[in-house]
Amino acid sequence: MSESRPIALDAMGGDHAPHEIVAGAVHAVRERGLHVVLVGSPRVLYETLADHDATKEVPIVRAEEALTMDEGALASLRRPRSSIAVACHLVRRGDASAVVSAGSTAGIVATGRLRLKAQQGVLRPAIAVALPTLPRPTLLLDAGANAEVKPEMLVQFAHLGAAYAELAHGVQSPRVGLLTIGSEAEKGNKLVKRAHELLQGSPGLQFVGNVEGHDLLTGKVDVITTDGFTGNVALKTMEGAVQYAFAELREAIGDSRLARLGAVLQRSRIRELRRRLDAEAYGGAVLLGLNGTVVIAHGSSKAPAISAACKLAADLSAGGIVANVGDRISATSRSHRLW
Repeated sequence: MSESRPIALDAMGGDHAPHEIVAGAVHAVRERGLHVVLVGSPRVLYETLADHDATKEVPIVRAEEALTMDEGALASLRRPRSSIAVACHLVRRGDASAVVSAGSTAGIVATGRLRLKAQQGVLRPAIAVALPTLPRPTLLLDAGANAEVKPEMLVQFAHLGAAYAELAHGVQSPRVGLLTIGSEAEKGNKLVKRAHELLQGSPGLQFVGNVEGHDLLTGKVDVITTDGFTGNVALKTMEGAVQYAFAELREAIGDSRLARLGAVLQRSRIRELRRRLDAEAYGGAVLLGLNGTVVIAHGSSKAPAISAACKLAADLSAGGIVANVGDRISATSRSHRLW
């Protein structure tokens, strides 16, 4: 097992907490060789770890409070000793390398901003989500942290995404697109038009122009920048469409013996497609722009997704994502005073 600083896992956040969260932690420790610490109620977590015979493998840090899934940003102020707040505090004081939580996104974002603070020069942290494109994922951000933004923020989101693409996916000079309603430069509202102008002149970015909703899964670009409202709607629309398509596929396969036979023959390809389109396979979203690595797992995550989120957090932390973002923002600010 790695002796590096552990991943601080919010064991009380998520629809299936704490049982699936604990199971994910145990999997991450045993199968991935990661160092994980659970943050939450010691009594509950000890009992759950005992079910996995893992009480000596995964340490626990006390946090008696927890944010519920329906609590918003203000809950981070009302519950200063919540499990997500304690997890962030562990990172802030250097006792953990990253935070992973499947809790309320609004609560995670607000707590992260309050406890870890934005990196110098970062206007607003943004949520980056990996879309299942080929040959490598496309990063969409912001996916929900900032419903209202300024043009300068969209430019920064592009830089945050570019830093992530370079580190996590090995992309040299990531292609950046601006999500709007038409490919032409003049399409969109005032926000998008001004952002387009700024992106064209932003140093260190390979801005290739506007992209539309139908470009989300084409792999046309490596990074898509947009405001959090639009990005979240686009993401959930895409997720819903994928779920609908697979439901229709299952029904079509069951309609006839010939269809079932064809499904058997193509079973491996269907499984691979399903795996690739499964959002949980990517480990979760990443909250970029803070003085610490924060991975937000889907609220409905079960053990495999939690384990994948811990692996993503460990990889990003070890790769220096915070430093990479800081270097890019610093260099951009010196070259071109946008913010």
